[in-house]
Amino acid sequence: MQDASRLNAGEERLRNLLILGLAGNESAYHTFLRELSAHLRAFLRRRLVRLPDEVEDLVQESLLAIHNQRHTYDAGQPVTAWIHAIAKYKLVDLLRRRARHEVLNDPLDEEFGITSASDTEASDARTDLKKLLEQLPERQRLPIVHMKLEGLSVAETARLTGMSESAVKVGVHRGLKALAAIIRRNA
Repeated sequence: MQDASRLNAGEERLRNLLILGLAGNESAYHTFLRELSAHLRAFLRRRLVRLPDEVEDLVQESLLAIHNQRHTYDAGQPVTAWIHAIAKYKLVDLLRRRARHEVLNDPLDEEFGITSASDTEASDARTDLKKLLEQLPERQRLPIVHMKLEGLSVAETARLTGMSESAVKVGVHRGLKALAAIIRRNA
């Protein structure tokens, strides 16, 4: 019970500092960033147990992204949900970079003569996927992008899009069904 009230107090403090900062109070904004740094450090440290050397870089990347996207914060929403969504994007980016780096530096590819798809094929696939997704309404497209492409949970996607969790699930289901129909028509 005490942990919940402490979390709510921390949430409210960060939210108030951000709102004051957005209204032009530089001191409050600097305090927000300082306290946010500690919050992000703890949040990311729990997720990067096996990569502790990456935490500080990811904290800085997240702080920069939060600063650059501060105008998108909706004061009616929990600030930590918004912050965590941005930090998770940065975490996913880091993991993708690391995975690509490991694949690119894997000597087994050359040893066994394994070749990967060309850059143009990958680029073409991304372009095709983007064109397909653009044909969907936003209530279907956004849940698919966030859940299926970015790996976010239903709850995270709901917070990020402002949709209910059930609407997110329905959006994914209907969107995938619509994509399948579009692909069948074009085949």
